[in-house]
Amino acid sequence: MARDRASRPEARPLRLFVAFDVPREVRERMAATVADVRDRVPEARWSPPENWHVTMKFLGGVWPRLRGRVEEAVRDAAGGAERVTSRLTEMGAFPSPRRARVLWVGLEDPGERFRKLAARLDELLEPDFEPEVRPYTPHLTVARLRDQAAIPEAVMAADVTSEPFGVTELVLYRSYLGRPSARYEALARFPFRG
Repeated sequence: MARDRASRPEARPLRLFVAFDVPREVRERMAATVADVRDRVPEARWSPPENWHVTMKFLGGVWPRLRGRVEEAVRDAAGGAERVTSRLTEMGAFPSPRRARVLWVGLEDPGERFRKLAARLDELLEPDFEPEVRPYTPHLTVARLRDQAAIPEAVMAADVTSEPFGVTELVLYRSYLGRPSARYEALARFPFRG
């Protein structure tokens, strides 16, 4: 009986995260820049531009019964936030360009509003999810490396700056792992106030 229950889709955890989107035209311009440097990091697995988003809170496996509480927390956080104007700023790497595992493009965080919003999400979700211990850095993940590698200076110096764009909502995404890359489904959108 337990085996039958576990095979039902509603009995399986959903892989969820909270993010905001970057406008298509910004992603397209950045994709052209990234295309010029891809060959310099052949060991990287590059994310497709349609997957580029700014994660505010990764939740991991979430039981369907908790989805309503997650949506309520994200709605509350978004409802307390105002529209933010940001732009892409620079190429970066975690943990560092000399020992990179992740390549990313950073975003301007005026008044640390993204950092404060991420902290608010942690606070609202804390009863069910561990708060993040690392300082929040708003970024788009553009590539991952299986093993640590040094990133050439020409890649780190790539001009990824963008025109300013508005951020007006949070999105609750479901992630489906797969090859060659994950697929993301927007489950709900939560507008900022004003």
